[in-house]
Amino acid sequence: MELVARDVSVQFDGLKALSEVALAVPRGRITGLIGPNGAGKTTLINVLTGFQPVGTGSVELEGETVNGVAAHKLRRRGVARTFQSGRLFRDLPVIDNLEVTGVGLGQRRRDAIAEAQRVMAWLGISQLAGTIAGALPYTDERRVAIGRAIMCTPRYLLLDEPAAGMSEHESHDLAIIIKRIAGELGIGVLLIEHNIGLVLELCERIFVLDSGEIIEVGPPDQIRNSDAVRHAYMGTQLDEAIPALVTEEAVAS
Repeated sequence: MELVARDVSVQFDGLKALSEVALAVPRGRITGLIGPNGAGKTTLINVLTGFQPVGTGSVELEGETVNGVAAHKLRRRGVARTFQSGRLFRDLPVIDNLEVTGVGLGQRRRDAIAEAQRVMAWLGISQLAGTIAGALPYTDERRVAIGRAIMCTPRYLLLDEPAAGMSEHESHDLAIIIKRIAGELGIGVLLIEHNIGLVLELCERIFVLDSGEIIEVGPPDQIRNSDAVRHAYMGTQLDEAIPALVTEEAVAS
Protein backbone atom coordinates (compact mmCIF):
# COMPACT_ATOMS: atom_id res chain seq x y z
CA MET A 1 0.00 0.00 0.00
CA GLU A 2 1.52 3.29 -1.12
CA LEU A 3 0.90 6.94 -1.86
CA VAL A 4 2.38 7.44 -5.31
CA ALA A 5 3.30 10.30 -7.64
CA ARG A 6 3.42 8.83 -11.13
CA ASP A 7 5.23 10.93 -13.75
CA VAL A 8 3.88 14.16 -12.26
CA SER A 9 4.61 17.44 -14.03
CA VAL A 10 3.52 20.92 -12.96
CA GLN A 11 4.04 24.26 -14.72
CA PHE A 12 3.69 27.82 -13.46
CA ASP A 13 3.45 30.42 -16.22
CA GLY A 14 5.34 28.17 -18.60
CA LEU A 15 8.06 27.32 -16.07
CA LYS A 16 8.25 23.64 -15.15
CA ALA A 17 8.23 23.27 -11.36
CA LEU A 18 8.08 19.47 -11.58
CA SER A 19 9.04 17.31 -14.55
CA GLU A 20 7.80 13.69 -14.70
CA VAL A 21 8.43 13.07 -11.02
CA ALA A 22 7.91 9.52 -9.77
CA LEU A 23 7.87 8.86 -6.03
CA ALA A 24 6.29 6.30 -3.70
CA VAL A 25 5.59 6.45 0.04
CA PRO A 26 4.89 2.98 1.52
CA ARG A 27 2.82 2.46 4.67
CA GLY A 28 4.72 2.00 7.91
CA ARG A 29 8.04 3.30 6.58
CA ILE A 30 9.89 6.61 6.52
CA THR A 31 10.78 7.91 3.07
CA GLY A 32 12.97 10.98 2.56
CA LEU A 33 12.73 13.84 0.08
CA ILE A 34 15.67 16.23 -0.12
CA GLY A 35 16.94 18.80 -2.58
CA PRO A 36 18.45 22.29 -2.68
CA ASN A 37 16.31 25.40 -2.33
CA GLY A 38 13.96 25.83 -5.27
CA ALA A 39 14.11 22.16 -6.23
CA GLY A 40 10.30 21.77 -6.16
CA LYS A 41 9.87 19.92 -2.86
CA THR A 42 6.98 22.01 -1.54
CA THR A 43 5.23 21.90 -4.90
CA LEU A 44 5.43 18.10 -4.81
CA ILE A 45 4.00 17.99 -1.28
CA ASN A 46 1.19 20.28 -2.38
CA VAL A 47 0.42 17.98 -5.30
CA LEU A 48 0.41 14.85 -3.12
CA THR A 49 -1.94 16.46 -0.59
CA GLY A 50 -4.38 18.10 -2.99
CA PHE A 51 -3.29 21.70 -2.52
CA GLN A 52 -1.87 21.92 -6.05
CA PRO A 53 -3.49 20.44 -9.17
CA VAL A 54 -1.51 17.92 -11.19
CA GLY A 55 -0.48 19.19 -14.62
CA THR A 56 0.24 15.83 -16.20
CA GLY A 57 0.72 12.42 -14.61
CA SER A 58 -1.22 11.17 -11.61
CA VAL A 59 -1.34 10.84 -7.85
CA GLU A 60 -2.49 7.44 -6.64
CA LEU A 61 -3.67 6.54 -3.15
CA GLU A 62 -3.29 2.80 -2.68
CA GLY A 63 -4.05 2.10 -6.33
CA GLU A 64 -6.79 4.70 -6.81
CA THR A 65 -6.13 7.84 -8.85
CA VAL A 66 -6.96 10.92 -6.78
CA ASN A 67 -6.16 13.70 -9.25
CA GLY A 68 -8.48 16.62 -8.56
CA VAL A 69 -9.55 15.44 -5.11
CA ALA A 70 -9.65 18.45 -2.78
CA ALA A 71 -7.17 18.66 0.10
CA HIS A 72 -9.81 18.33 2.83
CA LYS A 73 -11.24 15.24 1.16
CA LEU A 74 -7.79 13.66 0.84
CA ARG A 75 -7.27 14.33 4.55
CA ARG A 76 -10.45 12.43 5.33
CA ARG A 77 -9.13 9.60 3.16
CA GLY A 78 -5.96 9.42 5.20
CA VAL A 79 -3.41 11.81 3.67
CA ALA A 80 -2.20 14.31 6.28
CA ARG A 81 0.54 16.91 6.31
CA THR A 82 2.28 19.55 8.35
CA PHE A 83 3.34 22.98 7.10
CA GLN A 84 6.61 24.85 7.47
CA SER A 85 4.75 27.68 9.22
CA GLY A 86 2.85 25.42 11.64
CA ARG A 87 -0.54 27.01 10.86
CA LEU A 88 -1.98 26.49 14.33
CA PHE A 89 -5.03 28.42 15.52
CA ARG A 90 -2.91 30.72 17.64
CA ASP A 91 -5.75 32.12 19.80
CA LEU A 92 -7.03 28.67 20.81
CA PRO A 93 -5.68 26.28 23.45
CA VAL A 94 -3.69 23.28 22.24
CA ILE A 95 -6.49 20.81 22.94
CA ASP A 96 -8.90 22.90 20.87
CA ASN A 97 -6.44 22.90 17.97
CA LEU A 98 -6.55 19.11 17.94
CA GLU A 99 -10.26 18.90 18.66
CA VAL A 100 -11.10 21.14 15.69
CA THR A 101 -9.24 18.72 13.44
CA GLY A 102 -11.25 15.77 14.77
CA VAL A 103 -14.54 17.60 14.21
CA GLY A 104 -13.40 18.53 10.71
CA LEU A 105 -12.75 14.85 10.05
CA GLY A 106 -16.33 13.98 11.00
CA GLN A 107 -16.06 13.13 14.68
CA ARG A 108 -18.63 14.22 17.23
CA ARG A 109 -17.20 16.82 19.61
CA ARG A 110 -17.04 14.39 22.53
CA ASP A 111 -15.14 11.87 20.42
CA ALA A 112 -12.86 14.58 19.04
CA ILE A 113 -11.95 15.69 22.57
CA ALA A 114 -11.19 12.09 23.58
CA GLU A 115 -9.06 11.62 20.46
CA ALA A 116 -7.21 14.88 21.14
CA GLN A 117 -6.45 13.73 24.69
CA ARG A 118 -5.25 10.35 23.41
CA VAL A 119 -2.93 11.94 20.83
CA MET A 120 -1.49 14.42 23.33
CA ALA A 121 -0.80 11.60 25.81
CA TRP A 122 0.84 9.52 23.06
CA LEU A 123 3.11 12.44 22.17
CA GLY A 124 3.82 13.31 25.79
CA ILE A 125 2.34 16.81 25.54
CA SER A 126 -0.75 16.47 27.74
CA GLN A 127 0.63 19.23 29.99
CA LEU A 128 0.18 21.67 27.09
CA ALA A 129 -3.57 21.04 26.70
CA GLY A 130 -4.68 24.37 28.13
CA THR A 131 -1.83 26.48 26.74
CA ILE A 132 -2.78 29.05 24.12
CA ALA A 133 -1.09 27.92 20.89
CA GLY A 134 0.30 31.37 20.16
CA ALA A 135 2.24 31.29 23.43
CA LEU A 136 4.02 28.00 22.74
CA PRO A 137 7.79 27.78 22.37
CA TYR A 138 8.84 26.94 18.84
CA THR A 139 9.58 23.25 19.40
CA ASP A 140 6.30 22.67 21.26
CA GLU A 141 4.46 24.37 18.40
CA ARG A 142 6.02 21.82 16.04
CA ARG A 143 4.95 18.93 18.23
CA VAL A 144 1.40 20.23 18.42
CA ALA A 145 1.33 20.56 14.61
CA ILE A 146 2.38 16.91 14.34
CA GLY A 147 -0.27 15.98 16.91
CA ARG A 148 -2.93 17.69 14.88
CA ALA A 149 -1.73 15.90 11.75
CA ILE A 150 -1.96 12.43 13.34
CA MET A 151 -5.48 12.95 14.70
CA CYS A 152 -7.61 9.95 13.72
CA THR A 153 -4.45 8.09 12.59
CA PRO A 154 -4.03 8.92 8.90
CA ARG A 155 -2.51 6.40 6.52
CA TYR A 156 0.17 8.81 5.28
CA LEU A 157 1.87 11.84 6.82
CA LEU A 158 3.95 14.36 4.89
CA LEU A 159 6.24 16.36 7.16
CA ASP A 160 7.39 19.65 5.61
CA GLU A 161 10.63 20.80 7.28
CA PRO A 162 9.63 19.65 10.80
CA ALA A 163 13.15 20.16 12.21
CA ALA A 164 13.66 23.68 10.86
CA GLY A 165 15.22 25.87 13.55
CA MET A 166 15.73 23.01 16.00
CA SER A 167 18.88 22.30 17.95
CA GLU A 168 20.64 18.95 17.66
CA HIS A 169 19.00 17.74 20.88
CA GLU A 170 15.56 18.86 19.73
CA SER A 171 16.07 17.16 16.36
CA HIS A 172 16.97 13.95 18.19
CA ASP A 173 13.70 14.08 20.14
CA LEU A 174 11.82 14.73 16.90
CA ALA A 175 13.47 11.71 15.29
CA ILE A 176 12.12 9.50 18.08
CA ILE A 177 8.60 10.78 17.44
CA ILE A 178 8.86 10.20 13.69
CA LYS A 179 10.11 6.64 14.23
CA ARG A 180 7.15 5.95 16.52
CA ILE A 181 4.68 7.38 14.02
CA ALA A 182 5.85 4.93 11.38
CA GLY A 183 6.60 1.96 13.63
CA GLU A 184 3.81 2.09 16.20
CA LEU A 185 1.01 3.66 14.15
CA GLY A 186 1.89 2.10 10.79
CA ILE A 187 1.71 5.47 9.05
CA GLY A 188 3.71 6.03 5.87
CA VAL A 189 5.90 9.09 6.45
CA LEU A 190 7.42 11.35 3.80
CA LEU A 191 10.08 13.48 5.49
CA ILE A 192 11.04 16.65 3.63
CA GLU A 193 14.04 18.23 5.34
CA HIS A 194 17.04 20.51 4.94
CA ASN A 195 18.56 18.69 7.92
CA ILE A 196 20.08 16.01 5.72
CA GLY A 197 21.69 14.21 8.63
CA LEU A 198 18.22 13.62 10.08
CA VAL A 199 16.97 12.25 6.75
CA LEU A 200 19.95 9.92 6.40
CA GLU A 201 19.40 8.68 9.96
CA LEU A 202 15.67 7.99 9.65
CA CYS A 203 14.86 7.06 6.07
CA GLU A 204 15.09 3.69 4.38
CA ARG A 205 14.77 5.26 0.94
CA ILE A 206 15.52 8.79 -0.14
CA PHE A 207 14.45 10.72 -3.24
CA VAL A 208 16.60 13.65 -4.33
CA LEU A 209 14.89 16.44 -6.26
CA ASP A 210 16.75 19.11 -8.21
CA SER A 211 15.26 21.66 -10.62
CA GLY A 212 11.97 19.77 -10.59
CA GLU A 213 13.45 16.38 -11.47
CA ILE A 214 14.33 13.31 -9.43
CA ILE A 215 18.09 12.91 -9.86
CA GLU A 216 18.74 10.04 -7.45
CA VAL A 217 16.78 7.44 -5.48
CA GLY A 218 18.18 4.98 -3.00
CA PRO A 219 19.15 4.08 0.56
CA PRO A 220 21.26 6.46 2.66
CA ASP A 221 24.63 4.99 1.63
CA GLN A 222 23.81 5.44 -2.04
CA ILE A 223 22.77 9.05 -1.46
CA ARG A 224 25.96 9.76 0.51
CA ASN A 225 28.13 8.51 -2.33
CA SER A 226 26.18 9.92 -5.28
CA ASP A 227 28.03 12.26 -7.62
CA ALA A 228 24.69 13.64 -8.83
CA VAL A 229 23.65 14.56 -5.30
CA ARG A 230 27.05 16.04 -4.49
CA HIS A 231 26.83 18.21 -7.61
CA ALA A 232 23.28 19.37 -6.80
CA TYR A 233 24.37 20.48 -3.32
CA MET A 234 27.75 21.90 -4.28
CA GLY A 235 28.55 24.83 -2.02
CA THR A 236 25.59 24.26 0.31
CA GLN A 237 25.08 22.77 3.74
CA LEU A 238 25.28 19.19 2.45
CA ASP A 239 29.09 19.29 2.57
CA GLU A 240 28.91 20.50 6.17
CA ALA A 241 26.27 17.96 7.24
CA ILE A 242 27.93 14.98 5.59
CA PRO A 243 31.72 15.35 5.37
CA ALA A 244 31.92 12.13 3.33
CA LEU A 245 30.32 13.99 0.47
CA VAL A 246 33.08 16.56 0.26
CA THR A 247 35.34 15.70 -2.65
CA GLU A 248 39.09 16.07 -2.44
CA GLU A 249 38.82 18.75 -5.12
CA ALA A 250 36.36 20.75 -3.02
CA VAL A 251 38.60 20.49 0.04
CA ALA A 252 41.66 21.53 -1.97
CA SER A 253 39.89 24.55 -3.37
